[in-house]
Amino acid sequence: MNTSFFDQHLAQTTLHPLNLEIERAEGIYIIDKQGRKYMDMVAGIAVSNAGHSHPRIVEAVKNQVEKYMHVMVYGEFQQEAPKRLAGLLTSHLPDSLDTCYFVNSGTEANEAALKLAKRLTGRTRLVSCKGSYHGSTHGSLSVSGNEMKKYAFRPLLPDVHFIRFNVEEDLGMIDSDTAAVIVETIQGDAGVRIPDISWMQALRKRCDETGAQLILDEIQCGMGRSGSLFAFEQFGIVPDILTLGKALGGGMPIGAIISSREKMMALCSKPPLGHITTFGGHPVPSAAGAAAFEMLMDEGHFASVGKKGDLLADLLRVHPKVKEIRYRGLMFAIDMGDAETVQRVVEYCLAKGLISFWFLSCPESFRLAPPLTISEEELKAAASIILEAFDVA
Repeated sequence: MNTSFFDQHLAQTTLHPLNLEIERAEGIYIIDKQGRKYMDMVAGIAVSNAGHSHPRIVEAVKNQVEKYMHVMVYGEFQQEAPKRLAGLLTSHLPDSLDTCYFVNSGTEANEAALKLAKRLTGRTRLVSCKGSYHGSTHGSLSVSGNEMKKYAFRPLLPDVHFIRFNVEEDLGMIDSDTAAVIVETIQGDAGVRIPDISWMQALRKRCDETGAQLILDEIQCGMGRSGSLFAFEQFGIVPDILTLGKALGGGMPIGAIISSREKMMALCSKPPLGHITTFGGHPVPSAAGAAAFEMLMDEGHFASVGKKGDLLADLLRVHPKVKEIRYRGLMFAIDMGDAETVQRVVEYCLAKGLISFWFLSCPESFRLAPPLTISEEELKAAASIILEAFDVA
């Protein structure tokens, strides 16, 4: 392993990276330069829902690159690839979510959503949830709930307030001065926290009563990860604004903010260019995203996520060292009780050729989020390695 990799003019995000030297990736496997295969049980942190190097996605990217890549800043030219992706998404969304604005990442989608809510309401107050994670740019970080990640970068956005996730009595903090409430439909970095249907419906009702825009962040839990195409479908509500990212691009970088045509028009004037992005709606990620969406739909992978998640949970929960398994679909937090045990499990799995990962805000649990294309046989093989890790942790 080349431990001097980051000395070659590349910045680091941590002093202790996994530091695998990657040669290629295929299906659920990542192969290093020594030819060793690793089961990718985190999918690049819920990005590679379609697996790695799927032929339909590779072909779509090649076809688009041969036509053109960047030609103009977003919103000025008509381009078929983002138009196609928008059509696919909105055909599976409620009528009030009929207009997409494609950006470069999930955190930019959240930035744009917060701006849109302020523009629509003329208000400044923002409400988010404790334990939330919405990204690391200034606005997105401002509405994230992990103070350890925030303190060194203050001051952040003013007038941001935090409620407890899934605690109905806190919804009274949403008032007529609130521009937006931003919530992960299923909290990811907090360790896969799933709200009650009653709380989500009370949240929707409170936003309706106060005129606050409800932003649902499905950057991690969307695009089939939770067992339904969009996680909010499981709670009987519809957001005012939906944000997507991660898996949206089939392995390419892209994000989206989605709302009604009427609301999205507010970004066109007073001022014009209310949100502007050079590379948003880039045709190559758009083409990859459309190909991934169609492949996962055509091959039935979205429909099988719930069954696969139940299988993995059943295989792992029998071990006495497992304190709790929190999951929905193929979005897992395995609670081991303490950070030291988690560290040993993750390291053992990596040594045995399986990639798991940590949570920033939930150190006593580790993360599993495999490609949705994973087979039942592959899930059983992965569970066997993880159970071995439990034995020695």
